Amino acid sequence: MTRAPYFHPSAMTGSKTVMSMTRRIQLWADRRCATAVSVALAIAMFVAAPSYAAAAPPDTSAAGVHGIVVSESEDAARAGVEILEHGGNAVDSAMATALAVGVTNPAACGIGGGGFMLIYIAKTHAFYALDYRETAPLRARPDMYLRNGQPDEELARDGVLAVAVPGEIAGIDAALRRFGTMKFQQIAAPAEKLADGGFAASPHLADEIARLAPKLKEDPGLNKIFLKPDGSAPRAGDTIVEKNLAATLRNLGDDPVANFYHGDVATALAAFMKAHGGLIGDTDLANYHPVWRDPIHHRYEGYEVYTMPPPSSGGVVLEMLGALESGHLSGLGIDSPPYLARLIEVMRQGFIDREQYSDPSFASVRIERLWTDAHIQELRERALHGKTSSPPPAPAHDHGTSNLLVADKDGNVVALTNTINTVFGAKLSVPALGLILNDEMDDFAVAPGVPNAYRLEGERANEIRPGKRPLSSMTPIIVTRNGLPVMTTGGSGGPTIVSGVLQVALNILAFHLDPASAVAEPRIHEQAAPDVVIVEEAMPAATRSALEQMGYKLKLVPALGAVGAITIAPGNFRGAFDPRKGGGALGY
Repeated sequence: MTRAPYFHPSAMTGSKTVMSMTRRIQLWADRRCATAVSVALAIAMFVAAPSYAAAAPPDTSAAGVHGIVVSESEDAARAGVEILEHGGNAVDSAMATALAVGVTNPAACGIGGGGFMLIYIAKTHAFYALDYRETAPLRARPDMYLRNGQPDEELARDGVLAVAVPGEIAGIDAALRRFGTMKFQQIAAPAEKLADGGFAASPHLADEIARLAPKLKEDPGLNKIFLKPDGSAPRAGDTIVEKNLAATLRNLGDDPVANFYHGDVATALAAFMKAHGGLIGDTDLANYHPVWRDPIHHRYEGYEVYTMPPPSSGGVVLEMLGALESGHLSGLGIDSPPYLARLIEVMRQGFIDREQYSDPSFASVRIERLWTDAHIQELRERALHGKTSSPPPAPAHDHGTSNLLVADKDGNVVALTNTINTVFGAKLSVPALGLILNDEMDDFAVAPGVPNAYRLEGERANEIRPGKRPLSSMTPIIVTRNGLPVMTTGGSGGPTIVSGVLQVALNILAFHLDPASAVAEPRIHEQAAPDVVIVEEAMPAATRSALEQMGYKLKLVPALGAVGAITIAPGNFRGAFDPRKGGGALGY
């Protein structure tokens, strides 16, 4: 078969024309040669055959009558359920789960980082968005990573200059005070126990430690906790103990903000930063505050999808869903080439728009227009007809960050994503506190045109400014129908969070899969440039071949991020964690 021609929109010059996605699909489908028939038959066999999701391990899912917790750590999910069993609500449970997952998934998140929290409170039928993202130190500046006139992006990824002001403790405290029913030490108890008594390293954590072992050896605190005396990495199932972290959590008492941002922890952290040439000082910590923001939302096929506003990338998911509305996706077939081609084009356009997202306190344009009906129609036109401007970034794959989901018997729902950015953050710890420091400064634009660890290039909208919060891919969502939550999902994995949350949501809303099947389906990722579609190896070969014959260039990877999901009905909670990373889903 002759490959259908494909030109990236950025390649438009002179008399060259860009072939739209719709036209490519049409040409592909209309070919009548014998080889085309063979491809079509192969695709038909794929659609009719059992999907990858059918092989999903049964222990990735759980059901509950009174509530459910899904986390990227089984121990952390158990901590959340323990709180529900003792009378706590979804917010109490989510905070306990967050602290516990910071202990058991220390390479991805912890109290040295920050995150986003989307909350639905059933009593008031209201949504709340809490931004406790890290902020740039007051002494930070746009050119801080330039050396001899050239950007050194490694300075933003490893070491003391990569660290932004942590926000997690402030976020947990704010949520508890506004919506919780328990004190901080009550919800911190499971995490303290895990850190003090030790926990079994998951296969994922053991792999992360082994991969980063040379870097971990360079830091005394990380070396002592995560490597054996001979310098080797622990195996899955080996016990890891974090006694100094347990002591720090206990010492925070029931007024954790006072202690972390103004008391002994603040003093120790500021002293460490000063001794090592860092920028964070007493004033940075004392001035940190989480921000309650207005959630954003948009309809999709009779549902209403709620998510975090910027500096989250939630609006990008809303744009993509809006562009796919009324697309009769179920008729195309889940993971069929025509469906995936449509996803690819919409993802590309969504990531082009993502370049305009930034901390709204510093934004010079009204980014709210990006998820309006008018703009979503514009995105749809660009995606389906190839009308676009030059695109941004390059593909990425990473498992930093950790997502968790909780729903309780009263109808409250929490979708929460925490991070220290890349694996083990700045590869730096404060040993006396057991605190692993983030490398969130890498999420800013280090310099124009310089990609970050996820190969995402920055624009002026996301340049470094003192006190500013960097743009994030973290995108927790809660979906309602007739005013009541019916599902929630969120993920980890850098920019693949956006594409992963989109696909899992569509698997449930458009294709009516249960959470375990929706999560296990093979996924793709396209973020605009270079002109490459990242595809999981589990995607059937016939489908990959068809996409290539449509003109797409593919790159195979073992897995793309990790996404959890919960579906919600009265007395019937169903949830699943992602087998790509492991975790726990426990009902109550």
